Amino acid sequence: MKPFHLLTKLSRKKVYYGLTAAVVGLCIIGGVIWKEHSRPQATVEDIPIVRTTVIGTTANAQGYTYSGEVRGRYESQLAFQISGKIIKRNVQLGSLINAGDVLMQIDAKDVAQTVNNYSAQVDSAVSRLQLAESDLKRYRELLAGGAISQSQYDQYANAYNVAAAGVRQAQAQYTQGSNQFDYTLLQADKPGVVSSISAEIGQVVSAGQTIVTIVQDGEREVEISVPENRIEELRNATQLKVAFWALSNLTIDGKVREIAPMADSTTRTFKVRVSLLNLPPEIKLGMTAAVTVVGSNVQQTVNIPLAAIYQETGDTPAVWVVKNDVLTLRPITIGNFGNGTIEVLGGLQPGDRIVTAGVHKLKEGQKVKVGGDSI
Repeated sequence: MKPFHLLTKLSRKKVYYGLTAAVVGLCIIGGVIWKEHSRPQATVEDIPIVRTTVIGTTANAQGYTYSGEVRGRYESQLAFQISGKIIKRNVQLGSLINAGDVLMQIDAKDVAQTVNNYSAQVDSAVSRLQLAESDLKRYRELLAGGAISQSQYDQYANAYNVAAAGVRQAQAQYTQGSNQFDYTLLQADKPGVVSSISAEIGQVVSAGQTIVTIVQDGEREVEISVPENRIEELRNATQLKVAFWALSNLTIDGKVREIAPMADSTTRTFKVRVSLLNLPPEIKLGMTAAVTVVGSNVQQTVNIPLAAIYQETGDTPAVWVVKNDVLTLRPITIGNFGNGTIEVLGGLQPGDRIVTAGVHKLKEGQKVKVGGDSI
C-alpha cells in the first residue's frame, strides 16, 4: 500500500507543475499579443491622382466676331411701272443677264385699249383743228371786207388756238399710252446676276412692287448686324478679318465701307457693310461669312476646359494649382466662352499646372498625384 500511495502523490505533483507551467505560458503569450495590439498603428494616407494640364503661352488679340452674308456692292430692285398680270418669265435665280434683257412681261391687252382710245382722241382733236382753221380763214376774209367786227374775228381766232392745244394734248396722251407698252416689259438696266425673284406667272402685281433683284457685276461685300455699344469700336477698328464657313482655309482682309445711320426697328442693331479686299473668285453671293474685329491690345491668354473652373461661393472663379504635389486655390479672370472651354485673361502664368477634372472634390493644401498633358 505504501508504495502505491507514494506513486499517487508524485503524479499529483507532476500534474500541478504542468498546469502551472501551462498557465504561465499562456499569460506570457497573451501579454505579447496584447502588447502588439496596443501599439499605435501607422496611418496610410490616401493620395488621389488628379488630371492636370500645364499652362502654355498664347498671344491673342482681343476682338469680336459677327456673322454675315456675302452681298453685292450694288443691288438693283426692279419693278414694273404699271400694274398688271404677269404672263411671261424669262429668268431664274442665278441667271446671268445683260443690260436690256427682258426679265418678265405683263399682259398688255388693257394697255392696247388705252392706246387705241388715245389714238381716237388725237384724230378727233385734229378734225376740230381743221374745222377751226377753215372758219378762221373765212372770217379773216370777212374781216378784211368789213363784213364782221374785230371782236367776232377774235372769237374764231381763239377757237382755233383752243383746237390746236387740244391736238397737242391728245398727242401727248397718245404718246404716254404708247409708252405703257414698254412698261409691260421688265428690263435689266445693268449687267449682273439674278439674286431674288418675288413674283410668278399669273400673279397680279402693282406698279412699284419689287419683282426681281439684280446684283450688278463688280465688288462684293459682307453685311453684318452690330449692336449699338460696338459701333464706335467697329468704326475705329484698324484690322478686320473675314472668314467663310464654306471655305475653312480662306481668310481675307476687310474694310468698313458703310454704317447705317439708324438701327433696325426689329433687331435694334445697325447694318454694316464690309468691303472685301483682294476678292478671290471662289467667293459667291449668299455665302455665310464671319467678320472678326481684331483689337489693338494683344494679351497673353489661354483657353482652359470649363471643368477646371471652381466657383463654390461668390462671383470670383478660381482653379486648383498644383505645386510640389500640393493644391492651392487661385482666383482667375475669365473672358469669352468657347466650345467647352473658357478664355483666361489673368491669374495664371505659363508653366502653372492646374487640375482639369473633379475640382469640387478637392480641398486647400491637399496632397495629390498629377497626370495629364500640356495645353
